[in-house]
Amino acid sequence: TRTWTFTDACNNASSVSQTITIQDTTAPVAPQAPADVTYECIADVPAAVELTATDNCSGDIVATATDVTDDADPCNVTMTRTWTFTDACNNASSVSQTITIQDTTAPVAPQAPADVTYECIADVPAAVELTATDNCSGDIVATATDVTNDADPCNVTITRTWTFTDACNNASSVSQTITIQDTSAPVVTNDLSDIFVTCSEVPEAPTLVFDECSIGEPEVNFTETSSFDGSNNDYEIIWSWDITDSCGNSTTVEQHVFVSILNSISEVNTEKCSNDGLVDLFDYYDGTDLNGTWEVISGDATLDDGIFDPSLVDLGDYTFSYTSAEGNCLNTVEVNINVNDDCIVLPAPQPCSRESIIISNAVTPNGDQWNEFFEIKGGETCGFVKEIKIFNRWGAMIYESKNYTNNWNGTAHKSSVGNSDKVPNGTYYYIINLKNSGFEPITGYFYVGTK
Repeated sequence: TRTWTFTDACNNASSVSQTITIQDTTAPVAPQAPADVTYECIADVPAAVELTATDNCSGDIVATATDVTDDADPCNVTMTRTWTFTDACNNASSVSQTITIQDTTAPVAPQAPADVTYECIADVPAAVELTATDNCSGDIVATATDVTNDADPCNVTITRTWTFTDACNNASSVSQTITIQDTSAPVVTNDLSDIFVTCSEVPEAPTLVFDECSIGEPEVNFTETSSFDGSNNDYEIIWSWDITDSCGNSTTVEQHVFVSILNSISEVNTEKCSNDGLVDLFDYYDGTDLNGTWEVISGDATLDDGIFDPSLVDLGDYTFSYTSAEGNCLNTVEVNINVNDDCIVLPAPQPCSRESIIISNAVTPNGDQWNEFFEIKGGETCGFVKEIKIFNRWGAMIYESKNYTNNWNGTAHKSSVGNSDKVPNGTYYYIINLKNSGFEPITGYFYVGTK
């Protein structure tokens, strides 16, 4: 309110007034906002700068921006940055900048391991972890995935790929090529060291086992050679395998078996009268090899292809031997024949005399009804009680009876002959006591066989 007052000398006054109204309704003049920009990462966005507006009354007005962020899609974030200039009368103006954050850059992958070649699929190591660097996410660690091309099993290719993917699915990758080429012969894992055994313990040739690098089942050709010549000499067996795998790699392996020969000798004791006719020595041999030659060990005798004629020799004892190969060992049978003249008819012995007692010299319990039992004949009406003990060639008693009734046919306790209940072929010894006879005990040998 502007007033002019007029006063005279006597203080008489008059006045007039003017009303002046000041109303600030003009907003500050805002500056140009920074241009819209796009960044890769939220961390790349700089802090807001201060901007200055000019007000008609207040002069310069400085403002700091406020940010409003839309991050509903974290890979396409929009930030609206606004500067607002307000004068003392609340007249305001503003400018805005749009900042876009879009991650379109893939991680920076490291160098892949160098390509390598192996012989065996089992030699391929597990994949290592690799680390890439991302512009926004920092370090990204990846484990490889393998893609195998084994159409040719002898030339397999593995492509090992590490893929690095950031939060916005930007990806980079590196790869390594691993080649598996089988150029080595199969390796046998069996122990093929030398074996030292007796001929009765020669094992079967082993079935080969191969290392895990062998592709498929190798082709194996097996051969066995032996220096066994049927003699009593130690010999050697060589097992040899020629091996070829499916990739054409070949090798040969051998195993040597050194064999100590054993000769199993069995004896047969029998008696023949000079007039009993020809004796075929093969009747006392229960093997299968009939291609050998009988030899005269003792006594002046001649053989004709294993045939012995007792009528051509003097009375007495003769020993013949036949050796054959039984598997990996030798088997020798020795036949002892006592040639006598018992077939000559002599005057009949007196009843109940020692001469009237006839004792078996052979037992052949083979079901043919001949010589099935060991028999003591004679003296049946004399009241003799027959006591008998039978021993094997080692002196072990295998049978005993206090009142023998001609009923023993080669049976024995298992504890005396092994797992069988029959005694093996061979010569046995007996002691017979005829009670009530007044005779000395009668002793002698007899043969048990199957022929």
